[in-house]
Amino acid sequence: MTSPLSELYQEYIDCLNTRDWDNLANYVSTEVAYNGEIVGLDAYRQAREKEAREIPDLYYKIDILVCDDNTVASRLEFDISPTGEFLGLPVNGHRVSFCENVFYQYKGGKIVRVWSVLDKAAIEAQLSSQ
Repeated sequence: MTSPLSELYQEYIDCLNTRDWDNLANYVSTEVAYNGEIVGLDAYRQAREKEAREIPDLYYKIDILVCDDNTVASRLEFDISPTGEFLGLPVNGHRVSFCENVFYQYKGGKIVRVWSVLDKAAIEAQLSSQ
């Protein structure tokens, strides 16, 4: 059974996947924090737009999704080809697959806090074997 919060989160992921930047404010608070730092909606949007430019095939695939009343825990899968450096690594168009474990805190139906951990070691291992 899906919850209202899981449906709202899926809409947010759809917004990212369709690059519907003008509607991002429907899902993210103007005072959003990312990994402990208040960045605000404009900077959050700019970061997502930059990622989409640098990773043309960027697609957020939900693997695991767990929700309570105001928190979402998600494991996202990625299979991407960044055009240059990614996380300080020289990916340069090579395809890499990895996961992100991310937690979101919601307030008033919008994301107010994001805590994200990417599996950088998986990317490093793939690059070293190429």
